[in-house]
Amino acid sequence: MPDTLTGISTPPPSIWRPTPLVLFALAVHAAALVGVIVRPALWPWALGAVILSHGLITAASLWPRGQWLGPNLIRLPEAAIAHGEVALTIDDGPDPDVTPAVLDLLDAHGVQATFFCIGSRALAHPELCRDIVRRGHAVENHSAQHRHSFSLLGPRGYARELQAGQAALSAVTGRVPQFFRAPAGFRNPFLWPVLARLNLRLASWTRRGFDTHEGDPAIVTRRLLRNLRAGDILLLHDGHAARAASGQPVILDVLPPLLAALRQAGLRAVTLHAACATTSSPLSPLASAPAQP
Repeated sequence: MPDTLTGISTPPPSIWRPTPLVLFALAVHAAALVGVIVRPALWPWALGAVILSHGLITAASLWPRGQWLGPNLIRLPEAAIAHGEVALTIDDGPDPDVTPAVLDLLDAHGVQATFFCIGSRALAHPELCRDIVRRGHAVENHSAQHRHSFSLLGPRGYARELQAGQAALSAVTGRVPQFFRAPAGFRNPFLWPVLARLNLRLASWTRRGFDTHEGDPAIVTRRLLRNLRAGDILLLHDGHAARAASGQPVILDVLPPLLAALRQAGLRAVTLHAACATTSSPLSPLASAPAQP
């Protein structure tokens, strides 16, 4: 179906089904309500059960790599693993002071990456976003504004953030994002129905370097390479990047040794889109439109 804002064809929505944890929480709330109505003296137990269910939901919300709130891609599919593929994902851009140098480094090593871009930044730097696509990389949805309160939003807030991000990135690149990554990886149960309606696939990571806080390239590189294997999804940042002692964003000092290590290990960095292309999932459609000139 064509998007009314971009005219780009988007896949139909997929089916949302509550996870066991969400069903458990709903059952606890229903049982607590019935229990209090039938026997008011049970209210302390009912309240305790409700608080426990909220605690479990909160813990799941703060676990970026968790599956309790819905499907979450934290490793590549088996076919990609068999091909010795990994995914390098780069968040929070585009940043005109960092992203061009990142693209040059990726070109020099002949690898492709997935850029999870913020919608407002893409609109501010559209040509840079288009350059990412022109160089063979993928641009995916990292929300419209990258709000720190993202995990506290309700259904309407999530719908606004994701739809605005989709519209911005589709209009700029001419390609409909197929993956979404939550800011900092935090979210709540209201996100999954919105993802299903927009046919977006949630993608987190296997390991990260914490390069928005750690300015030592050696430490960041070591974190990313520890127990590295085919199928891993690695996380770095071209936006909000920490600064190394050299004064430049730490990602620029990390990429050369990281990419060299991948090559030495016989691993090939590909986009999430390419890695998942051989899987048949209703949440990872391959529909896209030609990039704008």
